[in-house]
Amino acid sequence: MPLDFSTPVSFAASVAMPLLMAGMVFAFWRLARGPSLLDRIVALDLIAALAIGLIAAYSVLAGLPVMLDAAALLALTAFLGTVAIARFLERRVS
Repeated sequence: MPLDFSTPVSFAASVAMPLLMAGMVFAFWRLARGPSLLDRIVALDLIAALAIGLIAAYSVLAGLPVMLDAAALLALTAFLGTVAIARFLERRVS
């Protein structure tokens, strides 16, 4: 998608998308390398947050506000997954 400088919001979304993708590459690297399970969980949560940002930026650039529903659904799912994993690890350690 080409850079769009027509409005400040579209400019911000155009600049944010490559930065979010770069962050996702580093988060995937941390997910693969570890070294501990907690590092991998935090990396997975970061990947979900970056994906939400990418969906929101794409929604602005494409003019599709319905995509924000997908971002909200992903945010809720990621939050519930993080809470479930935290409860599992809490019981495992205790």
